[in-house]
Amino acid sequence: MDTGLDGETAVVLASSSGLGKASAESLAAEGANVVICGRDPDRLADGVADVRAVAEGAVRGVEADVTDRDDVAALIEAAVSEFGGLDHLVTSAGGPPPGSVLDADPEDWQDAHDLLVMSVVYALHESHEHLVESDAGTVTAITSTSVKEPIDGIALSNSVRRGVVGTMKTIAREWAPDVRANVVLPGPHETGRLADIIEDDVASGRYEDYAAGLAAKGESVPLGRVGDPRELGDVVAFLASERASFVTGTAIPVDGGRTRS
Repeated sequence: MDTGLDGETAVVLASSSGLGKASAESLAAEGANVVICGRDPDRLADGVADVRAVAEGAVRGVEADVTDRDDVAALIEAAVSEFGGLDHLVTSAGGPPPGSVLDADPEDWQDAHDLLVMSVVYALHESHEHLVESDAGTVTAITSTSVKEPIDGIALSNSVRRGVVGTMKTIAREWAPDVRANVVLPGPHETGRLADIIEDDVASGRYEDYAAGLAAKGESVPLGRVGDPRELGDVVAFLASERASFVTGTAIPVDGGRTRS
C-alpha cells in the first residue's frame, strides 16, 4: 500500500527510544524525512542510528527537552530549515512517576502537566504555520489507554494525559480542513521501560526469567501478548498518510483489545 509519505517531513518528539522512536522508524521506512529528538546525546545518537537503519528518507537528530519551549522551537526550526517545510508532527513524552493521588504533591502535578500537556502545546504553537502550509498536514499524539480506563498506581498519568486528548480533539476542529489531528492510545508494548520493569521483577524473584515475565505482561491482553513497538509506529505512520485522509479527531487504542470501552 502506497502511503504517500515519500519525501514528506515529520518531527517526532521524545523519540530517541521507546514508542516515539518506533513511530519515527515507521515514518522513515515509508520514505518520510524524519527529525527525532531527545535530551541525552548518547541515547539520541543510538536512536538516529536505529532509525537510519530502516529509513528510505533522511534522518536528523536534535537535542531537545520537550518541556522547554525554546528547545521545541529550535527543533521545529531545524526541521523546516533542513527540509524546507513540515508536514507531520508526532507528540510523545515519557510517563510521570507512579503513585496515588495523595502520593503526588502539587509540584509533581505541575511537572506532569509540563511534561505531558505543555510539551504538546509548545509543539502545536511552533508548528502550526508550517503544518497549514503543507498539503498533507497532520498531528498525531501518543498518549495511553489510561485516558479511557485508568490504570491503578499511575494517578498522574491517568489524570493529566486526558488534557492531551482534549487538546487534540479541539484542534481537529479548529485547524480543519488544513490539518488532521488524531490520538493513539498504546497499551503494553515491549519498550525499554517495560523490559526494565520485567528485569527488576526477575531479580526480585517474581518471574523465573525474562520470557516468563514478558508472557505474564500479555495475560490481560486478548491477543495474548504485548505489542511490538513498531506495531504502534505503523498506526502512527498510517494516520499521517494520505490513506487516512478522512480520519481526524479520533483516539485509537493500539492495545491488542485490552481496553473494554
